[in-house]
Order: sequence, then structure tokens, then C-alpha cells
Amino acid sequence: MKTTTKPVQALYAYQQTDINNILDQLENASNLKLLYQLPTGGGKTVVFSEIARQFMERFNKKVMILTHRRELCTQTSKTLKKMGVENRIINSTSGNLKANCDCYVAMVETLRNRIKSKKIKTADVGLVIVDEAHHNSFRKLMGSFKKAFVIGVTATPFSSDITKPMNSHYKSLISGENISSLIEKGFLAKPTSYVYEVELNSLKTGLHGDYTVSSSNDLYSSPVMQELLLKAYKERAAGKKTLIFNNGIAASQKVYETFTDAGILIKHLDNKCSEQERKEILKWFKKTKDAVLTSVSILTTGFDEPSVQNVILNRVTTSITLYHQMIGRGARSLPSKKTFEIIDLGNNIQRFGKWEEPVDWQNVFDHPDVFAKQLHYQGGGTSAVQSHGFSAELRAQFPNTLEMTFDIEEHYQEVLHTDKKPKTVIQQSIRQQAKMCLDNALTVSEALLLADALQPEIEWRVKQYVKCLENASTNYKKWLIEDYQQRLKGLIIKLFPKVKAA
Repeated sequence: MKTTTKPVQALYAYQQTDINNILDQLENASNLKLLYQLPTGGGKTVVFSEIARQFMERFNKKVMILTHRRELCTQTSKTLKKMGVENRIINSTSGNLKANCDCYVAMVETLRNRIKSKKIKTADVGLVIVDEAHHNSFRKLMGSFKKAFVIGVTATPFSSDITKPMNSHYKSLISGENISSLIEKGFLAKPTSYVYEVELNSLKTGLHGDYTVSSSNDLYSSPVMQELLLKAYKERAAGKKTLIFNNGIAASQKVYETFTDAGILIKHLDNKCSEQERKEILKWFKKTKDAVLTSVSILTTGFDEPSVQNVILNRVTTSITLYHQMIGRGARSLPSKKTFEIIDLGNNIQRFGKWEEPVDWQNVFDHPDVFAKQLHYQGGGTSAVQSHGFSAELRAQFPNTLEMTFDIEEHYQEVLHTDKKPKTVIQQSIRQQAKMCLDNALTVSEALLLADALQPEIEWRVKQYVKCLENASTNYKKWLIEDYQQRLKGLIIKLFPKVKAA
């Protein structure tokens, strides 16, 4: 039955058009997996909140909304309530879905653990909405919602992992209003871009194609790059509220020092700051007219400060999603703010095109491999894995293992984005190598000998991990190598009987 009620919050015409389109497809499909694209600042959360509200009224089934960060859970829940949708956030102590509540918000890992422990049953869920759907962590949950409709929502329908293209999971794409149209209609601020070309030959790329933190820190912490950044700020952004995005903590801290020495009001924010520190810094940034905030891996999603007048990309990326997210932090429109500036110190505009130029997202969705090749034009830089590999002798000891590599930096960035502890990366690495040893040994003694053979690889992985931490001591690195080997062998001994019994 069609709903006759109206949303609590008024919708823009383009949002209502997209909502009607999506709901019509739900009405006429038996097993729909749909991807919806709308630019950052276009109101994706409002759109899918209204879809959730109308779905519950039309189909009388529950809705589950998945996010990948704690802040997004809270923000989504608040938006749902503004739209008149009562909801609950699923946490580590949640029981089963309640009869008196039809809408739930959960982080992917939290919900997965609750389902795995059989604390939550999912049979009554008729619609799953995946926010920031370009992330791949949600895929592990889809088997629990086999009978539900699935709607993925993203500003950039291009998978964060090219080996798992979005069209392998979603069957169709609906694109909403594009950025240039939203600017023209006054929903987003109009950008002016300033490009300062940078020589990138010293940068290295990881296994998944983006630039490593360590090589980015080396380049952007250098005196010449600090001087260029300060020059660009003074020329284009002096006196304006400014966000600076960096790829590494060391580079961001160097920016803080450089700007402080120049008498500029600035604060530094990264994922190691406490929740209280973060709140205080963001409060300062909000109320200080000409504040500068330099940050790392923390303000690309779940952050909304419309008064930002200038965005500086003090880094390079091959991720179009990250490119759009960073610039989108300055694109919010206000009655007193119709324009903003972009300063690019990483040749990013050269790589992706201007942020406001329309992208043929349908073509990207249909041909992600072709699009990926276009993006991975590096404009300089070398591969971090060229200098590290497995010898033929070592590979020969693991004939049953197809993939022996493990990108420490890629996994480190992933745990940052999902609010996990950095040590999770080491745990994941140990599990992968334990499986390698178990898959290629007939006895526990053979498996332990294989673990010994992996010692050079273990030392290399720990070295990469310590680089990601940036401020770890030599003694910590030495201890971590020893602890890693002990934990690897302990896990092999623990799992061997179970693996061989299976």
C-alpha cells in the first residue's frame, strides 16, 4: 500500500525524483540490488532516510542501515529521527531486533559479530541500505540478508578494491543530480581551483596503487614543499577558514610547525587524538573565523563544517573517492558563502579532472577496469613492491598458496577508516601467514619450520607497520618482531588440529 504521509523534513525536487525512482524499482523487482550515486553535499542520508521511511510503510518490513564508522552511525540515526523515522543503533550488547522498532543502524563489524553469535536474527529485514558503499567490508554480511532488497549509496560508484568491482554485486546504477547542476541551483558552493604542480618522482605506490604514507611524509615534510604550501596559502587563502589534508601524521605535524612559526592560527588533528581533544579542536575550528586545521585520515567522512572557505590538498592520491570527499568538505553552501577555493599541491586535478566537471558514472560502473587504468596514471612515483618480493626458493615452499603478499599500509589505512586499533593489522598479517603455513604442511613441525622460513618477510612487514605508526622506537620494532614470531607459531599450534580435522 502506498504511503500517504509526508516526511518531517522538506525534500528538494531532485531528491524527491530520485526517491520516487528508487521506490518504483523496489515495487517492481523481486531481488533488487541497486546502487545510488549522489555527490557529497547532495543529501544522500536524507534521501535514503526517506526511502527507509516509505519502505517500512509500503512493505511492512524492517530496514537495516550499514555504515563503516561510529560517527556515521550516530549521524545517520539523528538524520533518520529528523525525517520522522524511529530507529535504534545496534551495539556490542544489543539483543535481537525488537517488535516495536523497524529501523536499525549498525557498523558492519558490530552487526557481523552480533549475527555470528546468534544474538540477532535477520529474517525480518526487507531492505538493507549500505552507506559509503564503495567500501567492501559490507560484502561479508550480504549472505545474512539473502531475501532482502539491497541499496548501496555512494558519491563515487567505484570500488575501493578493483578486484571487487561494484557491478559484481549491484545489478544497476541510478545517478542523481551532478555536481555542476547542484552548484548552478545553489545547493553547493562554486569552486575556484589553483594548481601548484609538484614533482612526484620520489613517491612510491603500494600494492593497491595509492601512494605510501612513508614516501608522502618524506616529500611533504621537506623544506621545499613546506615553503610551497605556505606560499600557496598566503597567496590564495590567507585569512580564510582552511582545511589542509595530508597523507601522513609527520607531514601534518610539520605543517603545524611551519604555520605556527609564521604566526598563523592552526591546529593539528589525526586519529590518535582523543575524543575530547577532537571535540575541542573542532569547536575551536568552528568558532574561529580564520582558523587553519591540518589533518590526516579523519575528516574525509562524518565531518560537516559549512564555513570552510578553502581546501588544500597537501597530498597525492589515486583514489577518486578520497579526492571527492576531501574537496566536498569545502563545498557546503551558506547564504554568506557561495564560493570556495581549492589549492592542489599533488597534481590531483590533472589526474581526475576538475571536481565540478560531470563524470559519466554509468560508464565507470560498467567498465571499472578501464577507469582504473586511467586513474593509475601516476605522473611520477615508483612501486614500493619493486624492491621487495619473495625468492623463488621461498615461493617453492608454499605451493598451495596463491597470494603470499600482504599490503601492510593498505590494511593500516583500512583500520583507520573503520575505527579499529592499529594492532589489528598485525593480527590480520599473522592470521594470513598462519594459514599459509597450515596449507602447505602435513605436520605441525613442518608448519613451524615454514614459519621460520618467513622470518625475512615478517621483519619486512613489521618495518612497514612501524613506518605507518611513524613514532615507534627501535626497541619497540625489535620487540614486535619477536612477539610476532611467537604469536605466529602459537596460532599454528592452536589451529593445526582443527584444520587437519576439517
